[in-house]
Amino acid sequence: MTDFDIEPHLHQWRIDPYEYRRHEQRRGRRHAFTHLDPQRTALVVVDMVPFFDGSYFRGVVPQVNRLADELREAGGSVVWVLPGEGGALPVREEFYGPVAAENFRTSGGTGPLPERLWPDLAVDEKRDVLMEKTATSALFPGSSELGALLRQREITTVVLCGTVTGVCVEGTARDAAQLGYRVIMVADACAGGTDEAHNASLRVVYRSFGDVRPTAEVVDLIRDGAVESGAAFDTVRP
Repeated sequence: MTDFDIEPHLHQWRIDPYEYRRHEQRRGRRHAFTHLDPQRTALVVVDMVPFFDGSYFRGVVPQVNRLADELREAGGSVVWVLPGEGGALPVREEFYGPVAAENFRTSGGTGPLPERLWPDLAVDEKRDVLMEKTATSALFPGSSELGALLRQREITTVVLCGTVTGVCVEGTARDAAQLGYRVIMVADACAGGTDEAHNASLRVVYRSFGDVRPTAEVVDLIRDGAVESGAAFDTVRP
């Protein structure tokens, strides 16, 4: 099989109706976050590098680009986070084996950051921010400069997409929620290994850490939710 034989596919994503009903009974609505301020919103695109190439990976590229274009034009922040090498950890070698551990450690490649991203991504090098992370979560202490950037720009809402859904995307979502950010995971702009694994992660996030919405709904929020301010957006963070 060559690279040209890999056909893009979208996950058949779903949230169980029970999970929707559970939150509707608790808070009176399906989604926690029904408005956002684009200028205080960051789209964080996780690990979209060739190492993770596959049919689901390629399937999310158009949605990622659309989200980046929409939020950028609305005055928000677009952040591309790539895997950084970091140091070799003996526990990783013990867990994965030395060859796989080294492959994961160097999965982000080398060279200028824009050239290490998947080539079909719509990056604006003048307005977007590119950075590396050295842990599963981009918000794990010491992993990246993402936390400092979000604080500097007074971001309150973090929109997450990229790969792998249940690993680095979910890991970043968990830490973002713990830090007090409003988290939205974009269901059709994240790529996992299987539908089952992808949907299991969506369930965890929707149940405990943030909203899960498709790209079209997030675009609607970006376009229509730009003016509300006050207590709804004044999230306290460390």
